[in-house]
Parts: sequence; structure tokens; C-alpha cells
Amino acid sequence: MSDAASSKSAEILAWIAVALLVVLSLWGFLKHGLSLDAQKRLWRDVAERPGGPMTFRFILQPTMAFLAALHDGIKDARTGRPLYSWSLLTKREGRAERLHEGFLATARIILLGLGMDAIYQVKVFNTFYPGEMVVVALLLAFLPYVLLRGPISRIARRWFARQHSTPTTGG
Repeated sequence: MSDAASSKSAEILAWIAVALLVVLSLWGFLKHGLSLDAQKRLWRDVAERPGGPMTFRFILQPTMAFLAALHDGIKDARTGRPLYSWSLLTKREGRAERLHEGFLATARIILLGLGMDAIYQVKVFNTFYPGEMVVVALLLAFLPYVLLRGPISRIARRWFARQHSTPTTGG
């Protein structure tokens, strides 16, 4: 697949992921509201998920997010771009573009997470909590990416600097 086609498909996946996150969030809000009971249930259910069926996703999704952060963090280091999470927090200009990059990188992981959580909910709860799907997908896919990309970039910069400053020995 060409870079342009790959880029276009990544863009489409990112928009699908964002649209699903928005729709599921709204659906969850309209269905269950933001009452204290709903919030307690959400965090209780989220906390109980790692011990239940499909526990492998608590390893799979953050690992995939780490690999995406590794790829993008190294690219940031090579191009001299600012640290990802730091620029999200401190630089208003370019924030939307940086968030867009993050969704491009994690769209597949988020979509996978939404699907796996839907299966989990039907299997365990015999019901459907769309808002919880959003929270779990973002906690397992997007948050690790955001938290890891900056430190990976920093480590890669130091490694590249050391590589460039070390004289090579010739034969």
C-alpha cells in the first residue's frame, strides 16, 4: 500500500474512532446520565475488569499503544519536535494537530478496545454501557500513548546524541 493510501486509511480510521467515541459518550450520557450512582458503577466496573474474562486486553492494548508511542517518539526525536504530552499541556497553538496525530496513531487500538469491551459487557453484564466503553478504550489505548510518547522521545534524543558524539573506530 502506498504512503498516500496508508495515510488516507489511517485518517479514515481516526475519524471513525473519534465519531464512535463521541456517539458512544452521548449515548451513555443519555442512557445513564452522570449521576453519582452511574459514576460509582463505572469506576467499580472498570476496576473489576482486569480480574475478569478477557484480561489479556489489559496487556494487549497498552502494549500496542507503547509500540505506536515508540514509533512516533523516535520520529519526534529525529525531527526535533517538542515532547508530545508537554506540548499538549503547554502549547495552545498546534494542540489540535498534535491530538490528531495521537488519534491517527491509536485509532486501530481504540477501535479494537471498543469492540473488545462491547464483547466483554455483553458476556459479563448482559447489558451495554456505552460510556464505560469509551472510558476503558481511552484508558487502555490513548492514555498510555500520550504518557509514553514524550519520555520515549526524550530517551531517543539522548541515545541519538550519544551516537553522534561517540567517535567511530576505523580498521
